[in-house]
Order: sequence, then structure tokens, then C-alpha cells
Amino acid sequence: MSDYKKLYRTRNKKICGVAGGLAEYFDLDPTIMRLLWIIFGFVSCSTGVIAYLICALVIPQSPQ
Repeated sequence: MSDYKKLYRTRNKKICGVAGGLAEYFDLDPTIMRLLWIIFGFVSCSTGVIAYLICALVIPQSPQ
């Protein structure tokens, strides 16, 4: 009925599935998204790690 995408944490995960879920949402390779999270974590003095943890708590797990 509606053609909108929902953001979910993926079940194909390394840690919590946030990077994989974002990669699926934006149609990117999960490895690229994971590398972006790592770079963001180092550049932002651990703000990326805090953002990842918040996303892990807020974004729901994939129903599939």
C-alpha cells in the first residue's frame, strides 16, 4: 500500500546491527557503513561510539 522504507537493525550483524541496518536503508555495502562508523568514532573523539549505542537502543530489531 505505501512505498516507504523503515529503518531496522539488521540480523546480519557484527555488534548490534546498526551499521548493517543503515546500509540496507541507504542501499550501501555494510562494510562501507561500518568503516564510516569507525572513522566517525575516531574523528569525533568517541561521539560516534555514543551515537552508535543510542541508535542500538532506539532503532528496532528487524522483524524478519
